[in-house]
This record gives sequence, structure tokens and C-alpha cells, in this order.
Amino acid sequence: MSDSPVLPIICGPTASGKTGVAVKLARDFPVEVVSADSRQIIRKLDIGTAKPTLEECRKVNFHLVDIIEPGERYSAFRFIDDANAAIGEILSLNHIPLIVGGTGLYLRALSEGVVEINNDDMSIRDSLEQEMGRIGSQAMFERLEQIDPLEANRLHPNNKVRIIRALEIFELTGKTRSELAITGAYHKSEYNFRYYCLAPPREALYERINKRVDEMIATGWLEELKVLIDTGMREAIRKSNVIGYRELLDHIDGKYSLEEAVALIKQNTRRYAKRQMTWFRHQGECEFFESRDKLVASLAGRGFCRFICGI
Repeated sequence: MSDSPVLPIICGPTASGKTGVAVKLARDFPVEVVSADSRQIIRKLDIGTAKPTLEECRKVNFHLVDIIEPGERYSAFRFIDDANAAIGEILSLNHIPLIVGGTGLYLRALSEGVVEINNDDMSIRDSLEQEMGRIGSQAMFERLEQIDPLEANRLHPNNKVRIIRALEIFELTGKTRSELAITGAYHKSEYNFRYYCLAPPREALYERINKRVDEMIATGWLEELKVLIDTGMREAIRKSNVIGYRELLDHIDGKYSLEEAVALIKQNTRRYAKRQMTWFRHQGECEFFESRDKLVASLAGRGFCRFICGI
């Protein structure tokens, strides 16, 4: 990996303007985007996931958008493989891969590797999820403490997803997640990466989030969801657990008024953005930029092609 090009990860919280960075760079450089967004990979969920517009797609080629169906499981392991394939394709054209997104799980897997397994048995996952529902996360966490105390020490007892995944790995392989880590059983990317974070001031970011949610509603977000429900996709969308879609489903089910659902979408999106920024601040080598123009200027000013890829 030491001789591999250092590829840029353009990260940042939701609504910070990451796609705009790629579009601006595309004016002067042969860039293509590898999306690292756990929502934009889902087909049919378009308005509420802020997918690239047709105009943006005319300016930049986007990879790993619309690649799974609503409700379909997609792992960090699979993301590494898909991203590696996209990066290889882009480099073969002497173009520059930009990894753009805000899903920390995917970005960490790509840049650091992940202890993961490439085979899943959904019956095991379903069984563990049902048991979690019956006995609760604390009891499942205590089981994990007995099986894999090192992994349990890294997790919060309420982190249901990670607890289930650790137990699932043990059920599938007979080895704990910690054993796989110690023995070096990592799945890694073959490339090197550097983080560049677009981090607008909090008040400005929250204002952008609120405005974007209003624009999505005005553009027909609720109508998009109703059409999908009419095609029998209600449970698949619910299973996808995407902010905004779940609140609008609750509105359709009579739990909230539309006004209440929209306010909740804004609140949950702001909270998500806050969690994203906390994650980015803990990345070792990450440069932060308050504006899109400053980030674009910084990359362009370094002789972008040569600096990133030696192209």
C-alpha cells in the first residue's frame, strides 16, 4: 500500500456541501466521485437522501449510488470491495477518484480496514435480533462479555447493532471479533487515503439542514414516499431506517402531523450532523475547512492531480 496513490476523502456532516466540492473540482480536473453515503446507495429513496441532481451527474460521474434495494443489507465489508472496484476503474482512465460522503463506518472501513466476514446467514441475524427484542440489550451485552470481553469493553451496552454483529461473527466463524483482529484477519483497501473535512460553522450548518428539509418537502418528498408505499415497499423502507423516511412513515400512519414530522426530521438530522462531526474530529490526519471554496482552493493549490495521484 505504501506505493499506492494517496486518495482524497471529502467528508463532512450532512448538508455541508460535499457534492459541491466535487462539482467545482470537476471544472478543472478529471475527477469522479465514489460515494460513501449509506443512504444514497439505496434505490428509489431519492429526494430524502439528497442524491446528486441530473445537472450534477452531467458534470461529474458518480459511483456507488443506487446500488441496493430498500431493506437490503449492505456491509462495510462489501463497501470496501465496491469502492476498490470503482477506484480501480477510475484510475484506469487516468481520472482522479474522490471519495465523498459522511458515513463514518464506510470511511473507517475503507481507510483503516475492518474485521469482517464475507458470508452472512440472515437466519442467525434474525434470530439474534428477535432475542434482543425479547431479553433486551443489557442481557445480550452480558453474553458478549462472556464470549468476547475485549470487544464488549469497546462497546456501550446499548449499542445493539454492534453487539448483534459481534455475536453473529462468533456464531458464523466460531471465533470472536477480537480473535480475528489479533490474528490480523482484516479486510483492507489496497489504497491510501487522506481526510479533508468540510465543516461549516454550526449555526450555518443547522440553517442549511432546516432549509434543505423544507425544500425536500416542497419538491415532493411525501408524494415520493406514498408512491413507494403503493408499490408494496412500506416495510422495506421502514427496515432501511433512513432519517426522514421513517418520520414521514409515522406521519402517514397517524402518529404525527406533517408539521410535527418535519420538525422531527430537522431535529434528528441536526443530531446526526453533530454525531458526524464528533467522529470526524477524532480522525488522526484530517484537515478542516469552513467553506467549500476554501477546500477546493486548498486542493487545487497543491497541484491536485500530482499531489493526489501523480497523474
